[in-house]
Amino acid sequence: MRLTRFAPLLLIPLLAIGAAQAEEVQVAVASNFTAPMQAIASDFEKDTGHKLTAAFGATGQFYTQIKNGAPFEVFLAADDTTPARLESEGDTLKGSRFTYAIGTLALWSAKAGYVDSEGQVLRENGFQHLSIANPKAAPYGLAATQVLEKLGLTAQVKSKIVEGQNITQAYQFVSTGNAELGFVALSQVYKDGKLASGSAWIVPPELHDPIKQDAVILGKGRDNPAALALLEYLKGPKAAAIIQAYGYQR
Repeated sequence: MRLTRFAPLLLIPLLAIGAAQAEEVQVAVASNFTAPMQAIASDFEKDTGHKLTAAFGATGQFYTQIKNGAPFEVFLAADDTTPARLESEGDTLKGSRFTYAIGTLALWSAKAGYVDSEGQVLRENGFQHLSIANPKAAPYGLAATQVLEKLGLTAQVKSKIVEGQNITQAYQFVSTGNAELGFVALSQVYKDGKLASGSAWIVPPELHDPIKQDAVILGKGRDNPAALALLEYLKGPKAAAIIQAYGYQR
């Protein structure tokens, strides 16, 4: 008998049981959606009484873990192709998939005034390190490579790229000063309609494929009322307001 070994997961209990009949739902969440999900989860518990336990990571890695039997019941991906693939392979509750957010890519530096509003800092090429997420596992990393290609800068900056396993690690490289700037999810540096710190260029959407982020109920969650309730909650006005406050579109 072959035993499957899973990569370590950071399981974060976000909510406490609020009612005797409340259920618990295990959710895999793309790293870029960490802060909005934590905010949504708090309201979700208050309004439904359900408990939510989330793991945050790269969409590509979650796909592999789900295929290997990881106990997730709901998947909030950073793209629309991975949930669609799981759907086509019979690993989801048919009809449950929908786009919960459209992501925005940003070129960001922790230093105020370092990144200009037009992204000219990329063309000037005066930096030593440019952080991006792994384009094979993270849709925001793929979008970053598309931007560089469209601007004709791929060869120019290739030797300066530092690659994070996911968008959280790409952000951390910049926030800790290990890279002067990097491509991150706008939601990581944006809150309540404004930049939280540093300086940024909000990348025009025409420079990369749309970052449509889909949610879906996985096979293990098809009979869990908390899983069904969570997807309905994500479609509602409270979740929409939080999502938009972090710079996403709906």
